[in-house]
Amino acid sequence: MTIQDRLKALNIELEEVGTPKFSYVPVTQTGNLLYTSGHDCRKNGERILTGKLGSDLTIEQGQEAARRCVINILSSLQAHLGDLNRVTKVVKMLGFIQSAEGFKDQPYVLNGASDLLIDVFGDKGRHARSAIGTNELPFDTPVEVEIIVEVE
Repeated sequence: MTIQDRLKALNIELEEVGTPKFSYVPVTQTGNLLYTSGHDCRKNGERILTGKLGSDLTIEQGQEAARRCVINILSSLQAHLGDLNRVTKVVKMLGFIQSAEGFKDQPYVLNGASDLLIDVFGDKGRHARSAIGTNELPFDTPVEVEIIVEVE
């Protein structure tokens, strides 16, 4: 089964990737490694959620935001590679979770992103990761995710 088939089975549609408004690129490559910039939980250019986990949002809402971050990352990878089947391994994920004081369940939130990568790539989607709580993220996004992937 191709990655496109898996995305279709998961009812996921990738979006067109626009030009960033700031001074960065969505994906950069060195050798056979791709590094993505941090992606937030926008759909069609609008954030699907805003606020802090533990006060404004539930863990489940945070997982939804994290999942959307990965869909956006996949869109950027698709635009860069032309074919997601070129991904041989998801190496590392770094997730930032905008957290209210006392919120300590960041790993549960980031499971929304990790689980989707495993659903899409199978065992090649299993990765090392860090889930970091922070008091603020740009534009009040609840989750920001970046990944490193190996490609052929």
